[in-house]
Amino acid sequence: MFTRILIANRGEIACRIIRSARAMGVETVAVYSDADAGAMHVTMADHAVHIGGPRPAESYLRGEAIIAAAKATGAEAIHPGYGFLSENPDFVEAVEAAGLVFIGPSAKAIRAMGLKDAAKRVMEEAGVPVVPGYHGAEQGEAHLAAEAEKIGYPVLIKAVAGGGGKGMRRVEAAKDFATALASARSEAASAFGNDAVLIEKYVSHPRHIEVQVFGDGTKSVHLFERDCSLQRRHQKVIEEAPAPGMTDEVRSAMGAAAVRAAEAIGYKGAGTIEFIADGQGGLRPDGFWFMEMNTRLQVEHPVTEAITGVDLVEWQLRVAAGEPLPLGQDDLTISGHAFEARLYAEDVPAGFLPATGTLAVLDFAPAARADTGVRAGDAISPWYDPMIAKIIVHGPTRNIARARLVQALGQTRVAGTVTNLGFLGALARHGGFAKGEVDTGLIARDLVALTEAHGTPELRGAMLGVAALVGAGIVPGAATGFALWQPLEQSIGLSAEGAEVVVTFRLSEGGVQADLRFDGQSYDAKWVDGAWQVAGQPRFEAVRAAGEVFVFAPGVTLECRILDPLDRESDVGQGGDVALSPMPGLVRAVLVEAGQAVAAGERLAVLEAMKMEHALTAGRDGVVAEVLCAEGDQVEAGVVLVRLEPEGEA
Repeated sequence: MFTRILIANRGEIACRIIRSARAMGVETVAVYSDADAGAMHVTMADHAVHIGGPRPAESYLRGEAIIAAAKATGAEAIHPGYGFLSENPDFVEAVEAAGLVFIGPSAKAIRAMGLKDAAKRVMEEAGVPVVPGYHGAEQGEAHLAAEAEKIGYPVLIKAVAGGGGKGMRRVEAAKDFATALASARSEAASAFGNDAVLIEKYVSHPRHIEVQVFGDGTKSVHLFERDCSLQRRHQKVIEEAPAPGMTDEVRSAMGAAAVRAAEAIGYKGAGTIEFIADGQGGLRPDGFWFMEMNTRLQVEHPVTEAITGVDLVEWQLRVAAGEPLPLGQDDLTISGHAFEARLYAEDVPAGFLPATGTLAVLDFAPAARADTGVRAGDAISPWYDPMIAKIIVHGPTRNIARARLVQALGQTRVAGTVTNLGFLGALARHGGFAKGEVDTGLIARDLVALTEAHGTPELRGAMLGVAALVGAGIVPGAATGFALWQPLEQSIGLSAEGAEVVVTFRLSEGGVQADLRFDGQSYDAKWVDGAWQVAGQPRFEAVRAAGEVFVFAPGVTLECRILDPLDRESDVGQGGDVALSPMPGLVRAVLVEAGQAVAAGERLAVLEAMKMEHALTAGRDGVVAEVLCAEGDQVEAGVVLVRLEPEGEA
């Protein structure tokens, strides 16, 4: 076994690897960028090496710097985690050329699966079913459009070097093909340096089911399946194992196909074979097709660990050190059910846009496993993926595991940035999800219900009242609420869930009672045991962080921004006059110029942030007055990038 390994990654996966390595008695070396100097993975590791600036290209993608750090610290092997260099065959070869061990598959295996079109040809030869589509080398627009017509709409355009939904577009009709192709190619070129695409038939009721495989370079086993169908924008949200509705017959067929796929390329280490299944009418042995292979550990691997009792990182280290597979296929069994929910810093009502901020509070449910790479006081950086944590639960049955997921999400506390916590809770309570009726379209179909305010009006009214008192800094004391003739009336403006409200209140009884008025209603508040209780509702935990107040109730988090009446932009967003950057990011392209006429919905600029491209579009017909950014600019959230002439002046 290795004495010391270097982890060529950051965040929660680096921390996850460190925990397993430490349990095995293996020392770890962390690498970090300027943005991660005080990060959790740096403090957890036995040694740490600075490798460059905050941009991934300046640090975590610098293979030569990472190898030099390994050599300098006496590491014998490099674990790539996932993302960054984990599926880069050139990096694998460089690691081995330096006399180090790469904890993962061979460069040859990665290359075989690295391009989706070539991978599908390999799978066809291995007897693995593949989705009907075009995987050829001819990339002319006219040729691709003709192939799409042959396949039949709707189709999916997918980057051949893609992953994580980047470079992927669904096209419903031929008239939309050219625009979707251009967008997919641009995003693919930016993310992978390769704008080649393939085209596949879109399955109408798709389920995303993947099989965990593990090989020693010759033989492979599978550790059963995971269902990853709950997705938004092709990004997984909640994963579970095993897949609901799975039968022994389908599991056997899918597992056998996955093992054939792994053995066809001499796979070594942990990998995932991703299948798309037609969920209409239930799973069938002839109703699933190969999509791609992820030649690395997956983000959702903890649910597999939960149902099998296997530590996949330990297996990675043992096999990379030359040991045989720890267990054979007949030794592996399923125990119970597990869920993983991905907690992100993102603005759900704004379309799941990534967010930044400093975590004032971060607490997890004591009974759940929480894989995280941040702590209270840490900042969510614009340079990297905005994941805060993965919350994992296990139970003897799916119903019990789901109930534990609902409970764990309800007990999670996050303050300092907007998150998808409330959305995750709503998804966990969704009736169809509770029944196991999952497919990749569920979130899109029920998005309005899943993103609306949760909790009764009385509960949310009480929470808003607490937010007002906490936001105003009202803590009972000798002089609180003092006025000469009558109780002092105060007011505070709050923005919550897309609406603005002014809360007016008067304090009495030495500041321990308050009468609140907002939204045309009155509420009574009392100071009880060190916290405000409003309208007889339970006393809620509340935290003020800079200009925001977070109020927590079981299953509900109310996030309120304190409005400053002296700092209000009168023209932002009014009448569609401006296009704002919705988050910090890099201006990838500027598509218009001053004096140009544009139509409502027309793309004005493309912003790249947190590994995704976001198109900024015109809110109305008009003429461009000013372009206030240039390609390559790094911009903050809320900055005006393009301004239109006022209506009537164009």
